[in-house]
Amino acid sequence: MENVTTNNRKVIVFQLKDEEYAVSVQEVGSIERIQSITRVPQTDDFVKGVINLRGVVTPIIDLRVRFNIEETEFTESTRIIIVYLEEMEVGLIVDSANDVIDIPENAIEPAPEVIGTVHVDYIEGVAKLDNRLLILLNLQKVLTRQEIAELKQVEG
Repeated sequence: MENVTTNNRKVIVFQLKDEEYAVSVQEVGSIERIQSITRVPQTDDFVKGVINLRGVVTPIIDLRVRFNIEETEFTESTRIIIVYLEEMEVGLIVDSANDVIDIPENAIEPAPEVIGTVHVDYIEGVAKLDNRLLILLNLQKVLTRQEIAELKQVEG
């Protein structure tokens, strides 16, 4: 019998409100504790500002605001996930970053029409693992090209 290997996708799981989301580890640079964020005037609501991360000015986005989930105070478990979007680093504020897991590709289903409050365009699919439902984000679609262009100016 030939050896059938299941393709796995390594993802970082994070939490926003009551939902668990996942992004591919290839897209993630690091996970940082919340730190002081410098506000940038005339940016979208969801752009919290910038941080200086090891000498790199990094724009920070609050995913709760982006996904129209009510804002909440930052806590000990709040994290900034640094991701790569079109050759720039962007920080995503999440309630917590839980773990790194492997999801078998065959456990990933296409996104249903609506998932909670998150716009379906941002979603690559959903993965059912045991009693967990993970929403896989398509990071390239979380921001429009226009928004990315604006962030590049912020980063400037």
